[in-house]
Amino acid sequence: MDKAQFQGSKTAARGAIKIALTETRAEEKQVKDELAQDGVFVAAVDFGGEALAIVPKIIERAVVAAKREGIIKDNHAEEGAIAGATHEIISRMMSSAIGLNMGGKIGIARYGEHVCVAVFCAIGMIHLDDVTIGIAHRAVGGY
Repeated sequence: MDKAQFQGSKTAARGAIKIALTETRAEEKQVKDELAQDGVFVAAVDFGGEALAIVPKIIERAVVAAKREGIIKDNHAEEGAIAGATHEIISRMMSSAIGLNMGGKIGIARYGEHVCVAVFCAIGMIHLDDVTIGIAHRAVGGY
């Protein structure tokens, strides 16, 4: 991978993580505006529920948020990139989440042809939670 390609991936990853870690809608808007100045376009959406039952909803929410914010176009390839990246992350988290609840925030970022999805979540029950973050990258057509 050449340095320019890596820089694009890194920039998108940083944006996805930043937006996924925001705590309020006001902070989300501030981060979104700051990143847009650098050509990084982001979206975020919350999720929560029983781990196995919520997987399809998490993927759907990520795709809908990305489309709503104009991060991806309304086509099969770009929707698939978001769905695939989100599914990859959730699959990695699932071994520690089976039988428990999970909830948190999905952050999606695009920088040129680079799209990253970051999932920040708590896994557990009652107030006994573990915290985890996952990230995945996909390359899509020019923006």
